Amino acid sequence: MKQYVKVYLDLKNAIIEGKYPAHSKLPGEHTLTEKFGVSRETVRKALRLLADNGYIQKQVGKRSTVLEQPHFNLPVSKLASYQEVAQSQGIQAQTEVIDFKREKLSISHPFYPFKNEEVWASKRRRIIDGEAVILDKDYLSVKILPHLTKEVLSHSLFQYIEHTLNLVIDYANKEITVEPVTEEDKALLNLRPSDQVVVVVRSQVFLKDTRVFEYTESRHRIDKFVFQEFSRRQTL
Repeated sequence: MKQYVKVYLDLKNAIIEGKYPAHSKLPGEHTLTEKFGVSRETVRKALRLLADNGYIQKQVGKRSTVLEQPHFNLPVSKLASYQEVAQSQGIQAQTEVIDFKREKLSISHPFYPFKNEEVWASKRRRIIDGEAVILDKDYLSVKILPHLTKEVLSHSLFQYIEHTLNLVIDYANKEITVEPVTEEDKALLNLRPSDQVVVVVRSQVFLKDTRVFEYTESRHRIDKFVFQEFSRRQTL
């Protein structure tokens, strides 16, 4: 790992953990250079990466200002597992697999890629602060993942694919909608009496070789999450 990435990750984690609260100032470049034992150019690259990802605002001749980070922010454009997102934001979360079976399904949604193919069909509840607030309905290719288990799904599917199968996860197509609460949502999520809708994220996830291995319908309790992306203007 390059030095500036290590500095970036250390500072990012410090911001997430609250060591540098929102609206506070990061130490100056000279102080950071001494703290990490790296060159000023390395520090500048790390700060630039923090700015590009929405953690700080840089100003010429001044120390960088820490930007406010929304709680339970689910990135839209980035491809990351739920466990990775939870860990990066300091969220204590558990996964409960409540259904797992092999079957052939025909789902009408145009995103569904496994027509006339066997899939692993699972339902996973994501539990935060003792409440089930996400229901993930996953459909996974048996051809690509022939030995998938319930235990893998209770931990990290992405880690299994990348570190056990040595496959490369590369990109995803996503669709976000707001839909009425279903009877299944009521049964499996800790909804409030006032909840009439959930946020639904449907996604196809692809390997580097362009094979799709996963279709997921992820149903979120609407009050718990912010779907937010940081954008920095680039002049053309």
